[in-house]
Amino acid sequence: MKAYNLKNGILIEDDTSAYLVKDQDWDSFINDDNLYDKLKDITQTAEPVSGSADTLKKDLLPPIGSQEIWASGVTYSNSKLARQAESAEAGGGEFYARVYAAERPEIFFKATPARTVGSGGKVRIRKDSTWDVPEPELTLALTSSGKIVGYTIGNDMSSRSIEGENPLYLPQAKTYDGCASVGPGIFVPEKPLSNETEIEMEILRSGKQEFHGTVEIGQMKRELDELADWLFRELSFPNGCLLMTGTGIVPGDGFTLQSGDEIRITIEPIGTLVNFVS
Repeated sequence: MKAYNLKNGILIEDDTSAYLVKDQDWDSFINDDNLYDKLKDITQTAEPVSGSADTLKKDLLPPIGSQEIWASGVTYSNSKLARQAESAEAGGGEFYARVYAAERPEIFFKATPARTVGSGGKVRIRKDSTWDVPEPELTLALTSSGKIVGYTIGNDMSSRSIEGENPLYLPQAKTYDGCASVGPGIFVPEKPLSNETEIEMEILRSGKQEFHGTVEIGQMKRELDELADWLFRELSFPNGCLLMTGTGIVPGDGFTLQSGDEIRITIEPIGTLVNFVS
């Protein structure tokens, strides 16, 4: 089942129908350790909406209320190699190899809701950066207890030129206005996603494919519960949070985003997150 954050309520979808829940706060609705059971009860007792649910999705908001977005780094081998290459001249290459092999993962603050857009929204590249990429990531919906109750798609916009100049510049490379996108909604399954779940990213420029890549989440070195556990060790989140789990798709050194590019990230059965570069 899926939950979508709308301007006028919360849209719930199952395999056959859609249901509109009004007068519900997104934060309190999603922050429920028994979210799957809650959605199941709604689909069994509420009246389905008439017409197409796509009409209601015209008022789609990012699946986030007051939650913070955090992110994990160097969780795929491809990411480790890319980070090592981009920071080699600065002497930071060895750091990423150590992080990949270490017990403690790299976890960092990514974005506030105000710096986040949803599907169809515009993400940004920094004006003081010369090498910019999107990072497509499976993103966990976590409750205040640290339980994974759902999944969404994350676009972790990154400045490789700034991060490569010095690993200590990571906050500037990762966190700025328009630096993140999540959506289109929260997928809430009865069982965890399988390791064969595929992340696909396509970047279009003037309507033509400029980049395409895929990766299975089973290639991730870290377990999803492991990442959530480390995040919650010394942090509390009264309304839960979102955690991006790292990228295994890294465009080559010759690629950088341009204004007007269209970024399409698909993870089935979650859906497709679409963003445009401003």
